[in-house]
Amino acid sequence: MSIWSQIAVLSVGGALGVNARFWLTVGLNRWVEGPFPWATVTINITGSFAIGFLAVMLAHHWPHPLGRMFVVTGFLGGYTTFSSYSFESLKLWEDGRRTLSATNAVGSVIGGMVAVVLGVALARALIASPPSSGESVDAPAIDRRAEGLDLPTEAYLEEGQDS
Repeated sequence: MSIWSQIAVLSVGGALGVNARFWLTVGLNRWVEGPFPWATVTINITGSFAIGFLAVMLAHHWPHPLGRMFVVTGFLGGYTTFSSYSFESLKLWEDGRRTLSATNAVGSVIGGMVAVVLGVALARALIASPPSSGESVDAPAIDRRAEGLDLPTEAYLEEGQDS
C-alpha cells in the first residue's frame, strides 16, 4: 500500500467527515436553541456509535486496510475524534485493562478541559500583553484589557470566518 494511496484515502475521508460535522452542526443549531452544545454532543455520540459499529462491520465485510482507513480514520476522524477516544476506552476495557480504560476516559475529559482553559488563558494573556516597545504596563491594566476577551461565538465557529 503506497503512502500516496493512504494520503488520498485519509484526505477524502477527512474532508467528507469535516463537512458532515459542519453541516450537521449548522442544521441542528437551527433546530435546537439554547446554550447547551446539542450539536457537539450529538456528533460525539453518533461518532462513537459509528466507530463501534463500523469497526466491527468493516473488519468482517470490508477488511481492506484502505477501507477502514477511509471510514474510521478519515471520515470519523474528521467527523469527531471523540469516537476514537470512546472506542479506545472500550477496547482497553474489553482487553481487561480496566484501570487504563478508566484513566483514558476520565483523563481525556479532565485533560481536555484543563487544556482548553490553559489555551484560552494563554491566548487572552498574549492578546492583552503589554507592547514590546519597552513601555511598561501595570498588571491591573492588562487585566482590564483581557476582561472583554470572550471565547468565539457559536456563529463564528459555524461560519468559518476569514480572519
